[in-house]
Amino acid sequence: MKYLGLVLDSRWNFVEHFRRLAPKLERTGAALKRLLPNLGGPNASCRRLYAGIVRSMALYGAPVWAPNLMRRPARALLTSQRVMAIRVIRGYRTISGEAANLLAGLPPWDLEAKVLARVFSLRADACRRGETPLPRQISVWRDELRRDLMAEWQQRLSQPRAGLAVIAAVSPLFEEWLERRHGVLTYRLTQVLTGHGSFGRFLFLIGREETPGCHHCEDRPEDTVEHTVAVCPAWAEHRQVLRDVVGDGDLSRPALVQAMVRSERDWDAVSSFCEAVMLAKEEAGRVREQTSSRPSRRERHSGRRGSRDDLRPP
Repeated sequence: MKYLGLVLDSRWNFVEHFRRLAPKLERTGAALKRLLPNLGGPNASCRRLYAGIVRSMALYGAPVWAPNLMRRPARALLTSQRVMAIRVIRGYRTISGEAANLLAGLPPWDLEAKVLARVFSLRADACRRGETPLPRQISVWRDELRRDLMAEWQQRLSQPRAGLAVIAAVSPLFEEWLERRHGVLTYRLTQVLTGHGSFGRFLFLIGREETPGCHHCEDRPEDTVEHTVAVCPAWAEHRQVLRDVVGDGDLSRPALVQAMVRSERDWDAVSSFCEAVMLAKEEAGRVREQTSSRPSRRERHSGRRGSRDDLRPP
């Protein structure tokens, strides 16, 4: 039975509600994806606004179904959220939901549903006692529940299932990352933070390269984020410009994140480094594909000559 937009069943587990809701969220997310390209397109605030549209659809009726939310409906919520979080951070579609949500600063929707349900319950309890809670009191409840949500989110991030490297880099600065007032994520900055981009290791894993080695080094060491940022001699000049701003210390991902949240100047320095280096790597990759007569592993399996633009999510 459908009542006020919610599909009710005899067990009150709302599995059928989410079975019908999931395709709607998927269609809406797909439509919004076309408005949110990785390069260009709306700014970060607008992207978060679009993500909020899908969030509102997903969390409709949360005070009713959140107390009985089962694992399968929760997965449907987080799957839809992952799509929008990746759009917010301008990332590859291979990025995990946990990592994308953290970078985008979007708390998991199943936890947000619990907050909405709890606020509704507190208001209902007050009304049953003949009280009318003032807006100030409701705001206090929301702030307290929000703190509980953040604590539970942090607890989840202590045992991530995917996106381990980026979560390990950002989660120690959880509050600083979420509360910062400066810096936006770009397509190429997100590549460096996540490792999903023009790195030999990643391209090898998805079948776009024959080996994970670095094309800019004679001995062809594995091309990872750490190698690109801190070791590869091809980017020594860009690296020195970065060090002139953030200091001569460690250039690991945790150190980069620490510098980024420290000040807008440091954030811009890291972002500029990522933009210059990753753009050069992308251009070098396109040249290799154009001059190579040998199709990649992916092309051999698919039977077509692919484009490097395939790496960019639509």
